[in-house]
Amino acid sequence: MSHIRVRDLEFAYGDGREALRGVSLDVEPGEVVGLLGRNGAGKTTLLHCLLGLLKPSAGEVQIFGLDPRAEPLQVKSQLGHVSEHDLLPPGRRVRELLAFHADVFPDWDDALCDELVGRFGLNTASRIRQLSKGQVRQVSLVCAVAHRPKLLLLDEPAGGLDPAARREVLQLAIELLVEGGTTVLFSSHHMHDVERLAQRVVMVHEGRVLLDDDLDDLREGCSLAVLPGELAPRLASMPRCLRVRPQGDMVHVSMAAPPAEAQALLNEELALSDVHCNALNLEDFFVELVG
Repeated sequence: MSHIRVRDLEFAYGDGREALRGVSLDVEPGEVVGLLGRNGAGKTTLLHCLLGLLKPSAGEVQIFGLDPRAEPLQVKSQLGHVSEHDLLPPGRRVRELLAFHADVFPDWDDALCDELVGRFGLNTASRIRQLSKGQVRQVSLVCAVAHRPKLLLLDEPAGGLDPAARREVLQLAIELLVEGGTTVLFSSHHMHDVERLAQRVVMVHEGRVLLDDDLDDLREGCSLAVLPGELAPRLASMPRCLRVRPQGDMVHVSMAAPPAEAQALLNEELALSDVHCNALNLEDFFVELVG
């Protein structure tokens, strides 16, 4: 059974803005999936639907085969969540928050909690308002993972942190849990975080899944061609063509194929013999697709 199953998910805000437009997604047990997209692409809205915080306008969401809004206790007892925004009560002490979570989760692991607190160097007598932003995120992470959840949802958990702190928060969370078989879905607009940690990339753009592929396949199969702008109408409907982006009198054509294969496809489709494709790293590929 998939740990996450989403079918034709749609969500619109009260003012009519469409945040999700027919999203479908499966995440299997033990997978580490990077949810990639620009700010405002729909990543947070999707995660809030998975958490049962938002009611979809249409479509279906299942976590562990359950509806997270209809059966919230069964779902949340097996789930961990860390948000980009600091949601912990500022007046509470760290030890009070940890004790509260230990009471809530029957599977709370005191040894793991102590290990993480020591590794982060947290003073459990401190109040949340006395901590740095990075330390608050670390406390949130301990609360989210010390019960060894079956599924961990991370919503830009390292947003606003410096690169060293971001690396520590993300890498520690994922390394610890993957060893125990936890499924992880984490959102980020930092391509380097996704490359370092994910096995699979789901790219969301304007509320739709633009790309869903194994990371290793993407590394070997991204290419770009620069062609005259008048070819744009013919390019947009081509197989393996992901996006046609105007650049002055030319267009950038992003292809889900290695350079040699993309060149052959473009030459055949356009009846040309001189198309040249360049390999793209993932960051450049991301910019071409959603920039």
